[in-house]
Parts: sequence; structure tokens; C-alpha cells
Amino acid sequence: MGRSIGGSWQGVVSTAVLYGSLALFTSVLHNVFLLYYVETFVSVYKIDKVSFWVGETVFLLWNSFNDPLFGWLSDRAFLSSPQTGSQVTSPEVVLKRLNALSANGPLFALSFLAFWVAWARPGLQFLLCLCLYDGFLTMVDLHHSALLADLAVSATDRTRLNFHCSVFSALGSLSVFLSYSFWDKEDFYAFRLFCLTLAAFSILGFFLVSRLLRRRFEKEVRPRQDEALALKELCVGHAPLTSPERPVTIRQYLKQLSKHKNFMWFVSMNLIQVFHCHFNNNFFPLFLEHLLSDNISASTGSILLGISYVAPHLNNLYFLSLCHRHGVYRVIRWLFLLKLGLSVAMLLAGADHVFLLCIFIASNRVFTEGTCKLLKLVISDLVDEDFVVNRRQQAASALLFGMVALLTKPGQTFAPLIGTWLLCAYTGYDIFQREPVKDIPGLDAAPGSGTQPLRLGCFHMLVFVPITCALLQLAVWSRFTLHGRKLQGIKSSRQGAQHSSLVDVKAI
Repeated sequence: MGRSIGGSWQGVVSTAVLYGSLALFTSVLHNVFLLYYVETFVSVYKIDKVSFWVGETVFLLWNSFNDPLFGWLSDRAFLSSPQTGSQVTSPEVVLKRLNALSANGPLFALSFLAFWVAWARPGLQFLLCLCLYDGFLTMVDLHHSALLADLAVSATDRTRLNFHCSVFSALGSLSVFLSYSFWDKEDFYAFRLFCLTLAAFSILGFFLVSRLLRRRFEKEVRPRQDEALALKELCVGHAPLTSPERPVTIRQYLKQLSKHKNFMWFVSMNLIQVFHCHFNNNFFPLFLEHLLSDNISASTGSILLGISYVAPHLNNLYFLSLCHRHGVYRVIRWLFLLKLGLSVAMLLAGADHVFLLCIFIASNRVFTEGTCKLLKLVISDLVDEDFVVNRRQQAASALLFGMVALLTKPGQTFAPLIGTWLLCAYTGYDIFQREPVKDIPGLDAAPGSGTQPLRLGCFHMLVFVPITCALLQLAVWSRFTLHGRKLQGIKSSRQGAQHSSLVDVKAI
């Protein structure tokens, strides 16, 4: 976190490592959830199509609105004018985030366990599990992401924090490698024990790390805060003799946000990105089964699956170094161009090149997830712009992260719904049917061709979805202006405001 942070170099690194390790305790569970929750309810619990669609629709609404709701509940005290008499200091903000993580982290792990034991009718369990899991995941993710904007302002400091998150997220993705060995639709006992072990590890990790961070923060910052408050009491005429203004209401905040053009362009791009990321997660096993299973061994499929989950985090370490040299905006644009180029090349090569398919399926997920890992840096920059433009007393980090999620998380629900609809419409294959694929009318091999319609349909989904997403994202991203000199001006303004605070939060 550089020279801007007080304390020794070792102390800074230790704090950054502790912050990054929180990503481990989330990713070790969330990657398993993303990979297996649809397959579990469809193939193991035998959920019917209507219940699945109803559950996903309700989940869409809850998944979208709980982020701004929790963000507003967390940050509403910060949405006051700079002249408000009772101010909330930066140290109090950070301690509040850490307290929320220590409470909600273990609950998130417990909600993860609810998926893997049948305790109600499949439709009801599907709905309740999704809503409980996403509620606690939202609390954990909001406060962890908000800490990125609260602990550091400069791009260098935030990049270093994100670097540690990527390292620990990569370690968390190793759970995907292990999960493949325990996954068995016919005998679920071993997989349940595996998930129980992961949850216990996550609970212990959240409890210990959040406690260590709280103690370190209080030890380093409290003395400075007490000294600053004592000096403030000795100052005469420091605060203006004006009546405090009312805090900003949610209606006023939404009006301010609607005028934030860079925010609107960003969420438009990010909605497409969230859709594409979850499309890859939901249909990765399907692509392996129908495009590669006849040509690769089970062990090769396991390795390909594991690499696709671990490599994005390791690759992100390189992307972060590029961001440091060229800026986040340029790197994200390059990744969109790369996604478009690889997809067009795969389309031209065709579905019969197994080696190229293996590389493309893995690389498509690696670069798409790599882009997602960089977006928190952009949201943190939007927090800075919102802080400066609206002259806030304290940056409403969690609330802005929540508003981004409100407008982008629908992509998470659209991915399985649109994907299953496209597959059924294009090939006639319904994943909810109980008959073997080979017995479905219309899925026989095409005359004069060795390529089955189902396989060809999967291939077209595999290449046309990223092509469409990349073209739309490039068009939207070109309208985003928070980069270059404008971004540097925003950061300089916020850093000036931070230095005038009672205590600089970066003292940890």
C-alpha cells in the first residue's frame, strides 16, 4: 500500500495479506456453489422446470434488490453534507465493515451447507437456499469490496490490495480441483462431507482474520484518533456556525446517481459481463460433456475444469501489473478485443478441432473471469468520483457497490434461463427431461455429417455468446470517460479531502 500508509513495510504487507485472505474464505465455497448448484437440483433432487424457473425469477428479484438495500442500511449515516455537525470518521467506517464481516462470514458458510442435503421439496428448497445464500454472500461481498475503497485511494494502493485478493482467490479455486474427485450424482455422501469441511474452514477463517484486522486497526488508529479529537476540542471557531443539513434521502441519492454518466455506462457494460461470466459457469459442464467427452479422458476434463477456475486469478496478477502501467480502462478494452478475436477464430476453425476447443473453452473463461476481477477497481474509482462530485462527508462505498449490483446482477439469473432456452430452441434438447439424449427425436446425426445437432448447437452457443457480448461491451466501454487525466483529477481531489479528515484511514 506504498508510502501513503503509515507504519513499517512489514506491517503494511501483513494488513494487505489479511485483507486479501478474506477472499479465500469466500471463493473456496462460491466456486463450488457456482459449478454444482444447478446440476444438484436438476440431476440429484429432480426439480421440475416450473419450480426451477419460479425459483430463478424470485432469486432474480432478491439478488438484485438486496445489494442496494444492504448498502443503504450500511451507509445511510454517511450520506450527509460536509457541513453536518455529527460526522462519521473513517476509522469508524472501517471498524463497522470488519464487524459486519465477522458476523456474516460464518452465516454465509452455513447457508452454503443448506444446498447439499435434501430437507424440503426441491422447488421450495431451491428458492430458500438461493435467497439465504445470496443474502449472506451479499453482506460479505459488499463490505469486503467497500473496504477496498475505504482503505486506499491511489491506484497503486488499490492494485496492491487487489493483488492479494487475486492470490488468495486462486488458492480458493483449488476447491474446484478437489470437488471433481468427490462429485458423484449417484452417491452424494462423500460430496456432502467435502462441502462440510470447506464450510468449517471458511467459518474459522472469517472469525480469526476479521478479529485480527479489528485488533490491528484499533491498536494503530485509536491513539491517533484520540489525539486528533483532543486537538479538535482545543480549536475555537473551527466548525462553521451553521445549522446541520439533513442527510441525503434515498430519493435524492438515486437522482444524483442517475446524473452520474460514467456510472450508467459502467453498469451497462458490467451487466453483459456478469451474464457472460455466469453463462460460462453454468454451461461449462455441458460444453465438456457434449463437445469434448468423447475425445478426452475424465482426468483431462478434471484438469481443464480446475485450470479454468484457478488460472483467472493467477492471470489477474499479470493484468494488475498491466493496469499499473497502462490503466484499468485500457486493459479491460484489450480483454474485450481479445475475447472477440478468440471467438471469431474458433468459429472459423469449426467444432471438429478438439485441441483448439480445449484451449478456447478454458481461455474463454480465463479472460472473461479476469475482466470481472478488475471491475472492483473501476467501481472504487466511481466511488471517488461520486465522493468528489457530490461533496460527500464520507464515501458511500458499500451503497455504490450495492447499486452496481442492483443493475448488473440480473445477468446472473438471465444466464441459465437464456442459456437453457437457446439450447432447447436451437437443438430441441431440454436439460429437464429424464430421457437419455440419444432417444430424443431430432437429435440424430445430420445426414452426411459427423456432427450431431446437439453438439453443433453447443458449439454455436460457445462462440456466438462471447462474440455478441464483446461487440456490445466495446461499444458501451468507448463512452466511459473516467480514465486518464480526469481520473487523476478525481483522485487528487479525494486525497485532499482525506488528508483534512481527523484520522487518515490508511494509517493501518
